Amino acid sequence: MKRFKSVGLIILFNALAMPFAWAQDNAKPNVVFMMMDNLGWGEIGVYGGGALRGAETPRLDALAAEGTRLLNFNVEPQCTPTRSALMTGRHPIRSGTTKVVWGLPYGLVGWEVTIAELMSEAGYRTGMFGKWHLGEQEGRYPTDQGFDSWYGIANTTDESQYTSQFGYDPEVVKAPKIVEAKRGETPVAVKDYNLSTRPLIDRELTERAIDFMEQAKDAGDPFFLYLPYTQSHLPAIPHPDFEGKTGNGRWADMLAEVDHNAGQVLDAIDRLGLRDNTIVIWTSDNGPEEAPNHFGTAGYWRGFYFTTLEGSLRTPFLIRWPGHVPEGGVSNEIVHMVDMMPTLANAAGFKVPDDRMIDGVDQLPFFTGQTEKSAREGFPAYNGSRLQSYKWRNFKVHYWKQDSMFDTPVAHNFPRVHNLIRDPKELFGITGGANNTGAQNLTWVFPAVTERVLEFQQSLKDEPPVPFPAPEPYTPDS
Repeated sequence: MKRFKSVGLIILFNALAMPFAWAQDNAKPNVVFMMMDNLGWGEIGVYGGGALRGAETPRLDALAAEGTRLLNFNVEPQCTPTRSALMTGRHPIRSGTTKVVWGLPYGLVGWEVTIAELMSEAGYRTGMFGKWHLGEQEGRYPTDQGFDSWYGIANTTDESQYTSQFGYDPEVVKAPKIVEAKRGETPVAVKDYNLSTRPLIDRELTERAIDFMEQAKDAGDPFFLYLPYTQSHLPAIPHPDFEGKTGNGRWADMLAEVDHNAGQVLDAIDRLGLRDNTIVIWTSDNGPEEAPNHFGTAGYWRGFYFTTLEGSLRTPFLIRWPGHVPEGGVSNEIVHMVDMMPTLANAAGFKVPDDRMIDGVDQLPFFTGQTEKSAREGFPAYNGSRLQSYKWRNFKVHYWKQDSMFDTPVAHNFPRVHNLIRDPKELFGITGGANNTGAQNLTWVFPAVTERVLEFQQSLKDEPPVPFPAPEPYTPDS
């Protein structure tokens, strides 16, 4: 196979290797990566939610004050692609993981190199507790992809409703399970994942994550803890201890639980004496739910997941690393989930793969306050296999119209460009009518964005994407 390199990433690594090679001069930092499921930008207090959503979030608000809060952290429009972007540092269009599917073999092929594998090779103990959603077959489980241990669910929390739905037939569709596995082992079912166990699982994930950190500390191992929680994905049912706690309904009760669980993890880090040498990241994989009775909010932005509106792509992002990441930092610079792999590579001392396209860029200089600007200016926003929009600087070019996850996308006769500062709700564009409020005179954006779109599309020709569905094992030559 011909080998490819992300030229910009390599130049950036070489230029910054001396001042930012943290792992060469310091003890390897632990990494705790907490990720919510479909929690919108506007839910917690520091993003304008909290009490306005019926539940204050003091622990997460405090975490934001202890580190840096991003206002422009971006993900993919659906669960599977966002998780793929985190694991690989690659846009999911490259990995054949562009959408959520049911009933088909899907997921991250074993050929892909994950952040867990790279962490493991760098001497880290790796543990995952929560939702995977990157494949449910041999070769594609978390413990096939670099994690030493895993407890959680293979797919999505939707499945917890299966056995309670009308006409459910266990002979046709197996009852969904909560599973456990060690590296290289076939996952073992622990219990059914249903409407009884669904409200309990995030408490279990928290307890197991804390136990994992305790074991790593006792062994003297640096660790990578990936904690992809199941809340606030539908059905968003709070733990019994939080049912009715806020007096503002189940959603607010769930939000109070989310804050509490994060606090439990943070308290354990402090109790173990690991605070100063632990990178803590708390974020969400997607914009909010739009389903009745479970809908969330993107706050300042418009839209829900399964679209490429800002409400879908922007999620909360908090990062703390005492002595490295500035306290009380706030930034509207663009960062994308694909950037996590090269950023943590710099911090933890491993190298990103150089035999495939890597889309992520190293944001450690930005996170640590050495630079004011992010290392990226924009990114393509695919929804499934369709390039639906492109975000660049403070502008967004939409090629398709889709206002709801329940809408069928319709191609614009002429792309619409939005100034996200002037038009944060993405309501007006250069082709707007009488209600167009000053978004004209932005046609200069088209050639700039088109150049970047064509460059990205050429890269897909230079390195053909993993097909969907793909066999396992898979190699690019197969």
